[in-house]
Amino acid sequence: MERKRINVLRVQETKWKGKKAKEIGQGYKLFYNGDGNRRNGVVIVLDSSLKEGVLEVSRVSDRLIAVKVSIEGLIVNIVSAYAHMPGCEEEEKVEFWRLGDYLSSVEEREELWLGGDVNGHVGSGNIGAEEVMGRHGHGERNDQGDQILSIAGMFGLVVVNTDFSKPEAKKVTYSSGGRKSQIDYIMTRRRSLKTLRD
Repeated sequence: MERKRINVLRVQETKWKGKKAKEIGQGYKLFYNGDGNRRNGVVIVLDSSLKEGVLEVSRVSDRLIAVKVSIEGLIVNIVSAYAHMPGCEEEEKVEFWRLGDYLSSVEEREELWLGGDVNGHVGSGNIGAEEVMGRHGHGERNDQGDQILSIAGMFGLVVVNTDFSKPEAKKVTYSSGGRKSQIDYIMTRRRSLKTLRD
C-alpha cells in the first residue's frame, strides 16, 4: 500500500475469525469481520490520513463490512463485499444480497465507494445498462451480473472499472485453467464519476 500509494484496500475471503480493528504498522489500520467457521471474511485497510476520520464501522456479515469516514468535509462510506459463489446455498445468497439493506441506510448526500469480489460477470457491452456501466467490461454477462447491475441501478451506482478502456490483462481479475473473467468491481455514485481517474 505504501509503495503504490494506496489509501484504501479492500480484501475478501480472508477466512479470519472474529470482529476486530487493529493497527498493522506504517500508520495503517485494518478493520475485519469473519465468522466462527473460518469461511468468507472481509477487510478494509485505511492509511494514516483516513483512519483518523473513521466515524463508524458496520460489520454487516462475514461477506460485508463498511467503514464511514469523514474526508475533507465529505462523509464517505467505504464498503468491502464478497459475494457467494455460483451454486451456493440459497441462504448464503440471501445473506449477501442484504447489501441492498445496507445501501438503503446510506444517506443520499454521502459518498459511497463499494468494492469487492462480487462473483458475477457484467460483461463487455453496456446496451440496456448504459446508466450503470461503461462499455469496457470483459466477457459475457451472467445472472449474477444482472443482479449486480440491478443493485447499481436501484442505488444510483455505476460500475467504475467498466468506464476505462484498458488491455484485457488489466481487466481480468480471475484466471485459471485457461478461463479468464472479471469478477471484482468498484462502484460509486454516478454523480462522482467525473472526479475519478483510471
